[in-house]
Amino acid sequence: MKKEINPPKQKQKLPGNEFAMQPEPEIIKENYVGSGKLLGKVAFITGGDSGIGRSAAIHFAREGANIAIVYLKEDKDALETKNLIEKEGRQCLLISGDLKDEKFCKLAIKKCVDEFKGINIVVNNAAIQFPKNELEKITSKQLHTTFETNIYSYFYITTAALPHLKAGDTIINTSSVTAYRGSEHLVDYSSTKGAIVSFTRSLSAMLAKRKIRVNGIAPGPIWTPLIVVSFDNLDEFGKDNPMGRPGQPSEVGPAYVFLASEDSSYISGQFIHINGGELVGA
Repeated sequence: MKKEINPPKQKQKLPGNEFAMQPEPEIIKENYVGSGKLLGKVAFITGGDSGIGRSAAIHFAREGANIAIVYLKEDKDALETKNLIEKEGRQCLLISGDLKDEKFCKLAIKKCVDEFKGINIVVNNAAIQFPKNELEKITSKQLHTTFETNIYSYFYITTAALPHLKAGDTIINTSSVTAYRGSEHLVDYSSTKGAIVSFTRSLSAMLAKRKIRVNGIAPGPIWTPLIVVSFDNLDEFGKDNPMGRPGQPSEVGPAYVFLASEDSSYISGQFIHINGGELVGA
């Protein structure tokens, strides 16, 4: 049963700089039944410790995949995700490090290949945002951090993974509704998300002859830890879309399964818009 979200007006800070989320995000629906769509596959997911990345990981595991997760330093969240994957009867490799570092990205891919003897699904999902209402308040340091995390890492990870991908394998990039309609308080973030759209479309054309499909997801307002950390006025979050509420990670995860599986075998260079009914240019 889908959880309705009524976010608290204030975020609660816990020991270890973790933030409580009430209500807790729904990662996978109780009635989601796996059917072996990814049996024997290996999925590599950046930002897989929580939120949308965690949801993709758990859905992949329920469909039979083993998972490698890259995260920065959220050890508690990563271990919880690992436990959830192992409850699905699958293996999980945790890799902690900074995706802004190209050398680390290469090492992360190597660790995955060494552990699982290959990679079949690459999910570029890690992102960071720093809301600012004035362009002058976006410092050069913030600009570099946002671009290096949100789009440079997609290049680094994909370049390192490509030698290990073969015909039928897939790459899935996480963009955002902000790439299509902009965001007045997330100018640098939405700019990186627009770059991800172009990266996805261009890469899909480049890899078509190798029969590697490249697609993306463009979520709208989804109830994840990134939102709680980034914004203060949570009581209005997601209420301005047609459905009048934010979405749950459980409502996004199945789209990653679709794009990772043979169900989408004739789809490449496309984005799925999961945004509560907001109409945007495809």
